[in-house]
Amino acid sequence: MSSTVTMLDSLPMHHRRVFLEHAKRVSFPQSWRIFDEGRFADRFWVVESGAVSLDMDVPGRGLVSVDTLGPGELVGWSWMFPPYRWQLAAHALGTVGAYEFVAAEVRELFKDDPVLGQAVVLAAAQTIAQRLGAARARMVDLYGPRLQEHS
Repeated sequence: MSSTVTMLDSLPMHHRRVFLEHAKRVSFPQSWRIFDEGRFADRFWVVESGAVSLDMDVPGRGLVSVDTLGPGELVGWSWMFPPYRWQLAAHALGTVGAYEFVAAEVRELFKDDPVLGQAVVLAAAQTIAQRLGAARARMVDLYGPRLQEHS
């Protein structure tokens, strides 16, 4: 799980409160598939408790975990960009409590309150940037040059 600032933490208190007013609390049992790669992204979540694994289907290897998300973190951003299809999949690592948002309603909310929309989109963009940086670091660890020790 990341030790960086979460999406909710990066929202100003007023925007966080208004944003969460549009959420419904849900829970997922252990191993529950929250969404699958390629399916329509009609909602998204912010983890309240527990942990969610993001994974992808790698030919010849099956499902491979690419990240683990914890409290305060955004689960899913494919709802923001047409054609609104999940780029990854997600499942609960244990019991997960989350705030669930209906994507179409949130996009309408952003039209009605562009200042709130900008704050949430910037918070999501910060999340995306942090995750891309972490993914890059993992790739360098996996595929970067190996230093040879000299004896």
